[in-house]
Amino acid sequence: MSRERLVVVGGDAAGMSAAHQALRTASRSGLDLDVVAFERTGRTSYSACGIPYWVAGDLDDPHDLVARTPDEHRARGVDLRTGASVEALDLDRREVRALVDGAEVVVGFDRLVLATGARPVVPDWARSDSGSLLPGVLPVKSWDDGLAWLDVMARVPPPARAVVVGAGYIGLEMAEALVRRGYPVTMLELAEVMPSIDADMGARVREHLVAAGVGVRVGRGVDGLSTGPGGRVDGVVVGDDVLPADLVVLALGVRPASDLGAKAGLGTGGRGGYLPDDGQRVADGVWAAGDCCESVHRVSGERVFVPLGTHANKQGRVAGENAAGGSVRFAGVLGTAITRFDAGGVAVEVARTGLGAADVTRLGLDAASYVSAGKTASGYMPEYRPMTTKLVAERGTRRLLGGQIVGGTSAGKRIDTIATALWGGLTVDDLAAADLAYAPPFATVWEAVQLAARRLADRMQ
Repeated sequence: MSRERLVVVGGDAAGMSAAHQALRTASRSGLDLDVVAFERTGRTSYSACGIPYWVAGDLDDPHDLVARTPDEHRARGVDLRTGASVEALDLDRREVRALVDGAEVVVGFDRLVLATGARPVVPDWARSDSGSLLPGVLPVKSWDDGLAWLDVMARVPPPARAVVVGAGYIGLEMAEALVRRGYPVTMLELAEVMPSIDADMGARVREHLVAAGVGVRVGRGVDGLSTGPGGRVDGVVVGDDVLPADLVVLALGVRPASDLGAKAGLGTGGRGGYLPDDGQRVADGVWAAGDCCESVHRVSGERVFVPLGTHANKQGRVAGENAAGGSVRFAGVLGTAITRFDAGGVAVEVARTGLGAADVTRLGLDAASYVSAGKTASGYMPEYRPMTTKLVAERGTRRLLGGQIVGGTSAGKRIDTIATALWGGLTVDDLAAADLAYAPPFATVWEAVQLAARRLADRMQ
């Protein structure tokens, strides 16, 4: 058997998971396989989700964000080429064309994994006439973005004013970082705060932000930026108002970086991501994984775009296994996620999983929901914080559809309980009857999630 080559495009979570899994699978099966990986930057396998905490000053050493360096990948058998931008893909000739240190390199492949991730949404109003970002305006996506934020904060310290455009997970985390650094902060969101959760729950998050001294404006987008000397941003235009701004955080989400494969003829979905099957295969001998892909929602069956490292690692493992001749499947996503805001004397956790109200309406499901809030019997514990729990279930089957949490403590424990119930297809009655942990510092006798499940079950009788 002749030696074969797997080329992996992308050196972060999905790409490196695929590369190493392919080597492990090939070793078990006796397949002679070389794995060549191309990474555009000089860094691999780091936690981009940790960048807001780096900006906040929570890390003594930013290299703590790195799970595995390029040299560590090479030592484990991956022919990793950093500073290598893959510019074109020829599926017929089975070749990739890359620029490595400015020189063109053409590499053939027998098998291919695309793991090109996602890029931040950067509106036209954030750029100068030359196309570059206006001074003082930055996204929060990459290692270089983290370095740029530290640099700009050193040059533009408080009491300079910051505006965070986008009130999702990254927006909330960057608002926390800037408040803790001493900046006056205003957040802007086209819909309600935390648009990935229902508006009634997002409004609760907004109340916490306002209590922490954050200015919040919802229901209106940005119309442009104003600039001062040197073209530096000095304001954000919202309708007839101009909000003073010395720093502007672009926290408007990301889009799949799927241009490479799309130009080569690979299909993409409504969100712009590749459309792999449950083995992460997108074409003959070609797999894709991570934030460049759309995934199947485990509850609704829809194609969704949920860019999270946990999915990227799992999809990368599936792609690598199958690219080396194995047969495993990716079981779908729920969109389970959690974040927190802890600044200005206010602490609030926000978590969600499964379907929300907008999803239920769009899908035409006959569903009921219940929102539980208020002090519980263990509210005497010093670390206690009130918590709002929302559950959604289908009326006929009583199948649990989704859950959201705002406030409280240990929201991660609770949202994972709901996610596990969703993953297993449990009913709201099953969740209410489950055997969950109890101790006053952590959970009440009727745990908050189960209390909401019981009340929802009663409502659906």
